Amino acid sequence: MPVPTTVAEAMAEAMAATRAVGGPGATLVGVIGSPIAHSLSPRLHHAAFAALGLKWRSVAFAVVAGEAGAALRAMREVGVTGLSVTMPLKGEVAALVDEHTEVAGRLGVVNCVVNREGRLIGTNTDGEGFVASLIRGARFSVVGRRCLVIGAGGAARAVVLALADAGAAEVAVLNRTPSRAADVAALAGPVGRVVGEEETARDAVVAQAELVVNATPIGMAGAGEVAAGPESWPVPPELLHVGQVVADLVYAPRPTPWLAAARSAGAATVDGLGMLVHQAAAQLALWTGREAPVEAMWQAVTGAAGSDHESGAG
Repeated sequence: MPVPTTVAEAMAEAMAATRAVGGPGATLVGVIGSPIAHSLSPRLHHAAFAALGLKWRSVAFAVVAGEAGAALRAMREVGVTGLSVTMPLKGEVAALVDEHTEVAGRLGVVNCVVNREGRLIGTNTDGEGFVASLIRGARFSVVGRRCLVIGAGGAARAVVLALADAGAAEVAVLNRTPSRAADVAALAGPVGRVVGEEETARDAVVAQAELVVNATPIGMAGAGEVAAGPESWPVPPELLHVGQVVADLVYAPRPTPWLAAARSAGAATVDGLGMLVHQAAAQLALWTGREAPVEAMWQAVTGAAGSDHESGAG
């Protein structure tokens, strides 16, 4: 059998295989992005489908920047029910879907597409997934809390908006480029602020923060691991302390070196696996119309993501 050369061919082949096993009513979802080979999304999805008794299948499709339009056209033509969207396609997909949810519109990025009879609706579940991971991983509610988010990319935007919407008293943003930090902090409205460039301003905000979030890829297994030494950590761990919750959106390795140092400083820690699981659970609920079996999804990925279990769940 010829190897598919386009995303349309790959989706058509995946749908044919899905229906060959599950019958004409079988359903296909997937994840698109690049690189995609090591994505945990299909594992999460299949664990949920098994727990729910659904004849659904999830497939990872390699889609590079510039090809999101072809993927969405194929989604319509083949009848794919839902797509999880990862890097580098979140902004590209946001510009191509037929409709946005309010959150996706405010962020300008989409991590989930729902196919409703050929109309593609884009949403973003990253922020709600992160807030849910704090509750599970550290029993931490953001209501009335002072929060610090490090970074100004798409993940940082989702986290800042979610923290503000969840009732944080302050959401400070720290980034090497102040203008980008200002853009992200604006998403938090009146509770958003930019951390000054001077070291004393940073140190004061870190000391007062009840939640510190690394929303940069520093320390990620792979290319970013090269820059994971103490000199490049988002905040020096000696500034962290007992009584804080420190979160890293990176989940491989588990724990990241920065989280290990934060834990040694006495802080409760939460890694990025929680956000991954809970944002996927929110997507599953949109696709299936049923409550996602979060515990089954956790069991499916905790061993796959590394040796350490969920940080902060004491």
